[in-house]
Amino acid sequence: MESIIKTWLVVLIVFLSANYFKQCVNGKSQVPCVFIFGDSLSDSGNNNNLPTSAKSNYKPYGIDFPMGPTGRFTNGRTAIDIITQLLGFENFIPPFANISGSDILKGVNYASGGAGIRMETYSAKGYAISLGLQLRNHRAIVSQIASRLGGIDKAQQYLNKCLYYVNIGSNDYINNYFLPQFYPTSHIYSPEQYAEALIQELSLNLLALHDIGARKYVLVGLGLSSSTPSLFNYKLKSLVEHFNNKFSADSKFIFINTTLESDAQSDGFLVSNAPCCPSRLNGLCIPDERPCYNRSDYVFWDEVHPTEAWYLLFATRMYDSSNNPGFTYPMDFKHLVEQEIEMEYDITSQFSASS
Repeated sequence: MESIIKTWLVVLIVFLSANYFKQCVNGKSQVPCVFIFGDSLSDSGNNNNLPTSAKSNYKPYGIDFPMGPTGRFTNGRTAIDIITQLLGFENFIPPFANISGSDILKGVNYASGGAGIRMETYSAKGYAISLGLQLRNHRAIVSQIASRLGGIDKAQQYLNKCLYYVNIGSNDYINNYFLPQFYPTSHIYSPEQYAEALIQELSLNLLALHDIGARKYVLVGLGLSSSTPSLFNYKLKSLVEHFNNKFSADSKFIFINTTLESDAQSDGFLVSNAPCCPSRLNGLCIPDERPCYNRSDYVFWDEVHPTEAWYLLFATRMYDSSNNPGFTYPMDFKHLVEQEIEMEYDITSQFSASS
């Protein structure tokens, strides 16, 4: 049985590599750019120079990443790294903290370890770039893109074709609501009220993104550390339905139901209750300690962040959920980016020529 599972995983990796190779040979990505908003599940280096303990720019983080430790909270690539490869990007989307010399027309990663939808989330442990501050950073990038493309109107036409990936909210529970000794939220809000407050604040940020060009959104739900975040996921899916109805003429929103990713053993993972790397009290890897050698057998890299192997499975299902109905709603990445794809290339070529 174990050999069958391992064979299935090899086939999965071959599938991923084949798609990526095909797209790179064609020399074009399926969307012109990707903008990433979130927390440590997507951070690629934005926390490296911040006054915070939420850092991962040291070994053994990055042990399987081509450039070594970069600030990614895993042993290799994150889910969004793999998604961008599936979309045909030759390079990873650069973190906002290190965009010097990068082609911002391909996108920017604003995610920050510890970040939440709420401004105060994680503040008891250190500094994090909240979703609102990430949006402020994006506005600065949009201004630069407008300067390159010859005005805000042309910039918005270009940005309309890009992908906006938002994976945030976990810290608003584990580093806010579930810590009543540091934050008053659990005394102020019932679980239902808190989920609603988070969704309302997230909604305002998504509308602000829409005002500056966002049209294709991917909203990732929360993994369930308890029953409480399921309220958030239910409301997030409802928000996707609401926005798809409200903006049916020009925008598409999809919801990723991460709660379906719960049966690790049937997916070939032998260890789902222990980290691969020796970990500190804060859940992160102890610097320079040797991790497990069989990393593809583990769900978790440290106490809270998945391994690249788990991200590979997760990202592949996000991209094409035809064999996993219910994992994405109302469509997957593949179908989202296929819409109007020929026009996207025409517009991209036009802007490239004018710049």
